[in-house]
Amino acid sequence: MWFRSLTYVGLLVSGLAAGLAAVAPAAAQEPDRIFDKSTVWRPLTPNDKLVVYGIDDPAVSGVACWYTQPEKGGIKGTLGLAEDVSDISLACRQTGPVAFKGKLSQGEVVFSERRSLIFKSMQIVRGCDARRNTLIYMVYSDKVIQGSPKNSTSAVPLAPWGTEPAPKCADALK
Repeated sequence: MWFRSLTYVGLLVSGLAAGLAAVAPAAAQEPDRIFDKSTVWRPLTPNDKLVVYGIDDPAVSGVACWYTQPEKGGIKGTLGLAEDVSDISLACRQTGPVAFKGKLSQGEVVFSERRSLIFKSMQIVRGCDARRNTLIYMVYSDKVIQGSPKNSTSAVPLAPWGTEPAPKCADALK
């Protein structure tokens, strides 16, 4: 009888993972690993680290974001079984002339990645503050059952670049 319960649990987890894969947006790009800094020394396994990654906004050329997240070392971290904590910081900047590649939605996912084997993910979402002509980026983590109140926000005021005038983010909204 116990094996039947395990089978049901396995089917539930498989179905849940498949449903999450269908609902969660696919990452448009792999982030660039910029550098890391060890925070906890571990004698025979990799150390715990803070790692800085960079990504370009896939729908807005001329804007990039960098985020720092902790990565667990040790045996669980090495095997990919450790659940990473939700402490993620974010900074986004204009890196060139801004051009919108299509219409934008408020709260649209820019980047997403799993933070644990099945249940937790990290998301970077974007919005437009039309009154201030500023793109707003927020990073947060969520779980299947509940989200995390830990988040970070970064703002990118749209400015002229060289001879290019600053576009209006309100014009790119759906």
